[in-house]
This record gives sequence, C-alpha cells and structure tokens, in this order.
Amino acid sequence: MKGSVANFVTSSRNGQNEIRIKAFNPKDANSPAQQLQRACFKLIGDEYQTFGGIPDEGFPERPSNQSGYNQFMAANLPAAIDKSGAEPVIDYSKLTVSNGTLPQVVVTGGSVVPAGISITYQTNVKIPKVKADDVVMVVAKTQIGELLYEKATRTDALSATILIDYPGIQAADVKCCYLFVLSADGKRASKSVFVPLV
Repeated sequence: MKGSVANFVTSSRNGQNEIRIKAFNPKDANSPAQQLQRACFKLIGDEYQTFGGIPDEGFPERPSNQSGYNQFMAANLPAAIDKSGAEPVIDYSKLTVSNGTLPQVVVTGGSVVPAGISITYQTNVKIPKVKADDVVMVVAKTQIGELLYEKATRTDALSATILIDYPGIQAADVKCCYLFVLSADGKRASKSVFVPLV
C-alpha cells in the first residue's frame, strides 16, 4: 500500500502496511479571543526586550531547559496584562522582572531627588537565607525607553538606601521601577518589588 486518500496516508515499512492520519482541513478561526491572546503575548514579548538582560539575571533559578525569556513570559502572561480597556496594556505594578527563593525585599520609600532616583529598603539581614553580601538591584525604565539600573551590597545595617544617579529626572519621566536581590554568586534571586515613586 502506498499513497493518500482524504486525510489518510498509507505506506509500507519493514514489510508492514502503515496508515497515518493527517490534519484534515486545518483552520485558524482568528477569533476575537485569539486576537486578544496574540496581542497580549506580543506585549509581554516586546517588554522582555526593553529590559535588556535584566530578566536573564532575575530568574537564575530556572530549569536548565528554560531561558530567562520563558520565565519572564510565564510570570507575566496573563498576570501583568490589563484587559479592561479597548486594547490590552501592561500593568507595571504587577510586572515581575525577577523571581526566586530569596525573601522579598521590604521597600520603605521611593522618591525622585535632585541627584536621581532614591529607594530606601529594609535589609532584613536577620532573616534566614539573607546575607550581608547579597546584591540589591534597582532597575527603572523611563517614558522614552531608557533602562536605568544600579547595584549595591545589602550590608548588615538594618536599612539602606540605593540611588540611581540621574540628576534632574522627574517622577513623571519614570515609567516603572523595581527592586530585587541576587545572591553574591548570582544563583538565587528574590521576587521583584514594584516601587512607586513620589
């Protein structure tokens, strides 16, 4: 036997007849729900690109067969999408740029100062798994697409402040700002915290 009829394909292999079925009249309905899902997927995929390599650093505990892109997409689709309007948009207060097993940082204040963006946080050095040599990272994006970031050692003080050096920046210029922690070896991370700025 050899050939095909409708969606059946016949062939011979090792002296035996095989019958396979192929997709019959495949269709892409392109329904409104499918269009919305595709739009949301594109939004999050484009957002991943704007963060440069930050999500790759921010998801160090991912399985070996997954990339930072995979983890970023899984963490934010559909959780960080606001579908209440005519078009889906990203809800930056729900966006996750890092995640892992380290305890989440407690941010006590975020503000725009003459020197740039200042964020105060509790170091939480008394909590298990927290170490004074952990790296605190703050990342912000401006309305015009600039990616700003700064790193500092957690230290063993009870609280600390980290500053992104950007003299003259205004709160209205900042689209979003996040703070998270990486272990000193970069193998563990905390979940990112959205920082509202005043």
